[in-house]
Amino acid sequence: MAILEVENIRKSFGETEVLKDISFELNEGESVSIIGSSGSGKTTLLRCLNFLELPDEGIIRVKGDTLFDSDKQGDRSEETVRRNRLHFGLVFQSFNLFPQYTALENVTLAQLLALKEKRFELSEEEIRERGAELLGQMGLSNRMDNYPHQLSGGQQQRVAIARALILKPDVLCFDEPTSALDPELTGEVLKVIRALAEQKTTMIIVTHEMGFARDVADQVIFMDEGVIVEQGNAKEVIDNPKEERTRRFVAGFKNY
Repeated sequence: MAILEVENIRKSFGETEVLKDISFELNEGESVSIIGSSGSGKTTLLRCLNFLELPDEGIIRVKGDTLFDSDKQGDRSEETVRRNRLHFGLVFQSFNLFPQYTALENVTLAQLLALKEKRFELSEEEIRERGAELLGQMGLSNRMDNYPHQLSGGQQQRVAIARALILKPDVLCFDEPTSALDPELTGEVLKVIRALAEQKTTMIIVTHEMGFARDVADQVIFMDEGVIVEQGNAKEVIDNPKEERTRRFVAGFKNY
């Protein structure tokens, strides 16, 4: 059974239709890489899944529960949107860490706020222990008390990954997680994501790293001008694309 079902998602901004009838499924423990040129709708799709934007049309289901259905008015209150958002973790391009908080404080902040609102079962001590454990998994045990300005870009992105993981989302999403990094720092972040894939973390990864998408993801979706042009087994789509538009895109990456 699919953990995530996306059906016929459409999204427009003004007269510009950014997503046009997007549908796909993702099974638990699988990872899908979404590739495509800038402006193809990849980030907008992630924002719709994370309820940072509401689709104009379509259905989003997680574990069989319908979180969004454009044909039904449903409860679209801020509280419901916030609850729906907890099914997803999102790691942004630009880290989005709070500069006034340490690495550990950045990781645990959301859970501690939820604790104050009595929306979380763990104690404050347990939350901090979980945050420290995740930072350890990211190779940052000795950086927990550092502030963002004291960390490299790669380290900041690993803090952001730990922050997304602490809420135990059903689907972990990455929006071009290495695009803001210098080339020498890209590898350390990709190594973390590769380890998560090996642990069967369910993930959606928007990326321009073709070799990484081919070797790590189970599926690849190629988007162009707001539509899914091709999707399937990662190695097959990247090594032997069937669609001409996919072939032209992949051919632009000579060094993957």
